[in-house]
Amino acid sequence: MTTNSASREEIARLAGEHAALHRVATLVARGVPQDELFSAVVGEAGVLFGADLAGMIRYVTDQAVTPVATWAAEGQHPEVTGDWPLDGDQLATTILGTRRPAREDHWGQAAGPIATFVHDRLGVRSSVGCPVVVEDRVWGALFVHSTSARALSGDTESRLMAFTELVATAIANSHARGEVRRLVAEQAALRRVATLVARERPPSEVFAAVAEEVARILEIEDARVLRYEADGTVTVMASWGTLGAAIPVGTRWTLEGENVSTMVRRTGRVARKDYYDDASGRIGDRVRDLGVRSAVGTPIVVEGRLWGAMLAASFSDVPLPADAEARIGEFTELVATAIANVEARAELAASRARIMTAADEERRRVVRDLHDGAQQRLMHTVVTLKMAAQAAKDDAVAELVQEALEEAEGATVELREFAHGILPAALTRRGLAAGVELLAERAPVPVEVDVAVPRLPPPIEATAYFVIAEALTNVAKHARASRVCVEASAAGGRLRVEVRDDGVGGARTDGSGLVGLHDRLAAFDGRLEVDSPPGRGTRIAAEIPLPTAAGT
Repeated sequence: MTTNSASREEIARLAGEHAALHRVATLVARGVPQDELFSAVVGEAGVLFGADLAGMIRYVTDQAVTPVATWAAEGQHPEVTGDWPLDGDQLATTILGTRRPAREDHWGQAAGPIATFVHDRLGVRSSVGCPVVVEDRVWGALFVHSTSARALSGDTESRLMAFTELVATAIANSHARGEVRRLVAEQAALRRVATLVARERPPSEVFAAVAEEVARILEIEDARVLRYEADGTVTVMASWGTLGAAIPVGTRWTLEGENVSTMVRRTGRVARKDYYDDASGRIGDRVRDLGVRSAVGTPIVVEGRLWGAMLAASFSDVPLPADAEARIGEFTELVATAIANVEARAELAASRARIMTAADEERRRVVRDLHDGAQQRLMHTVVTLKMAAQAAKDDAVAELVQEALEEAEGATVELREFAHGILPAALTRRGLAAGVELLAERAPVPVEVDVAVPRLPPPIEATAYFVIAEALTNVAKHARASRVCVEASAAGGRLRVEVRDDGVGGARTDGSGLVGLHDRLAAFDGRLEVDSPPGRGTRIAAEIPLPTAAGT
C-alpha cells in the first residue's frame, strides 16, 4: 500500500468516525430517549469498527449487569433480557474494577453464564469493551464483538472511548433533567401539604395527603403515618397504596421484634431495611407476607418528643433509593408542624373552656347569692315599708315611707334585671329552652321559639344562651325587624343554634359582641356564622360539639 493511499484511507476512517460521533452528539443534544440513543450508539460503533455484533450493558450491582441495547451486522441479534450474574466473567468485571477499557480475545477459555452465551450462542471470538462513567461512577459499558478469527484492531479501545463519553454525557444530562423534574415535583408536593397545614386543616387530612405525596414522589407501593402510643403500641394514622385494605387506618400493633417501626421507636432516628427477609415481630411478619421487600422510616418529632414515624415501603427487589429518608424528612417536618399547631390550639381551647366554665360558675354563684340574699332582703324591706305606709298617721311620715317604698321597689327591679343579665335562674334550673323563653318575653319584637333540646352541660347551655341573647340584643338595637325566629336542636353530636330576623341586614361582624361570641365558641371548638346581606335580614348560627352522651 502506497503512502498516499494509506493517508487517504486514514482520512476516510477519521471522516467516518467524525460523522458517526457527530450523529450521536446530535442525538445527545436533542435529548432523545435513552433507548433510542443507546440503539444508535451500538449501531454506529458496530459499523465504524467493522464488528459483527455490538451491545451495551448497565451495572445493576457489583455482581450483575443488564443489557440495554444490542446490534448485529447481519440479521437480528438474539434477544437478551434480564439481569446476568458476573460469575466467572473477566471482561465486564475488569472494566468495572479498573474503570478502563479492556478486551477478551479468548472467549473459548472464559467461564460463567455470560461467557457461555457470548461464545456458544453468539459465536464471538474476541471483544473490546469500554466503561461508561457517569458522575464518577461506572454506570455501564459499550462492547463491540468479532465472530471471526480476526481480532479487533489494537486502537479499538481508545477510539471506542469517544462514544462512551458521549453516552455518559447523555446519561448525565438525562439525570440532571430528571433531578430537576424530581425537585420541581417534590417542591409542588411540599407546597400542597404546607398549604393544608397553613389552613389548619384537620390532622387526618394532612396525614392522608402526606402519605399520598410521599408514595407518589418515591414511586413506591405504600406509605403511611404512624403514631407511637404510651402503652407500647403503634397506630396507623394514615395510609396510601397497596396495603391500605390489608392494614387500614386505625390498626394498632404491638411494638416488638426488629422492623422499621420498632427501629425508629427505639433509636428516635431514621431507619432502613433494604431486605425485609429478616424482619421480625407481628408488624415485620405481616408486611413481609404482604409482599414488602424494603422500607425506610423517618421519625416525626413534635416539640422535642418522638410522636410517630413516616414509613415508605417498596415491593421491588431493588431497595429504596439512598436519599429516600432525606426526601421524606421534609414531609415529616410539616406533619410535626401540623400536630404542634393542633396541640397548641387544643391547649388554648382547653384553657379558654376552663376560664369560661369558671366565669359561668361564678355568675351562677352571684345569681344564687343575689336571689337568696340581697333580693330577699329588699323584698322584705318592701313588704315592711308597705306595712309602715299603711300604719303611718303623720302625713310627712307617710310621704317619707312612700318615697322609701318606691326606692326599694326600684332597687328590687334593677337587682332582678342585673341578675337576669348575668345568668337567669330559669336557665340554670330548667335548661336552655326556659332561658330562651324568658329572653323572648323580654324582646321588643315578636320572637318565635323552637328549642327542642335536652338538658346539656352547663357551660354549653350558657354559651348557647349568650349567642341567642347577643343576637336578640342586636335585633333590638339595629335590625328594625318585625319578627325573629330562634331555633335550637341537638343531633349528630352537635348543638346547632340559629337566630333569624327580617330586618335591614348589614350587621357588622367585627362588633365586640360577636367577637366575644367567636372567642367563647372557640373555647368549645365551636364556630359562628353570620349572614347579613343588606336589606335581607340577618342570620346568626352557631355549632357546638357535644359530649357523646349529650349528642346521642
